[in-house]
Amino acid sequence: MSRPTYPRKKQDAVRDLLPIQAGIQPQIPVTGQVVELFSDGACDTTAGHGGWASILRYGERELVLSGHEAETTNNRMELRGLLEGLLVLKRPCQVRVITDSQYLRKAFTDGWILKWQRNGWKTSGGDPVKNKDLWEALIEQAHKHALTFIWVKGHNGHGENERVDKLAVEERLKLRRRG
Repeated sequence: MSRPTYPRKKQDAVRDLLPIQAGIQPQIPVTGQVVELFSDGACDTTAGHGGWASILRYGERELVLSGHEAETTNNRMELRGLLEGLLVLKRPCQVRVITDSQYLRKAFTDGWILKWQRNGWKTSGGDPVKNKDLWEALIEQAHKHALTFIWVKGHNGHGENERVDKLAVEERLKLRRRG
């Protein structure tokens, strides 16, 4: 029985709904707890005020993290949200990363990070990869934890995604109020 073929956009849409394992795996098999990690970033690109947020959930327990940075970008805040969430884990875990960032998800699931490393941290166009410091820190975490990525459409009613978005925006606004 052959599988149905869909036009490329429909295939991508179907794939987006599935959990996808990261292309970078832990150095030691992870059998620990399953943690859900919801993360997001926000940035006022004209002022460079950025905020990030993470919600970690393990069973009935929940930890909420957030912070902000000046002179930053939205992509940097997306990466920071995931990184800060992973850094609080005390032992290797199976982490289900729920994000609205295709950039973040595809870097792990479509092998972009591995290609950037092979190319000396250059993009396919030959430009330096932005946020190399955060990518390297995320790679280190991916060698500790078994990451699975789930993409959700932003601003589309997903409860936890809406919460991390709101927290990230609140953090960004803290910088605006400071001047």
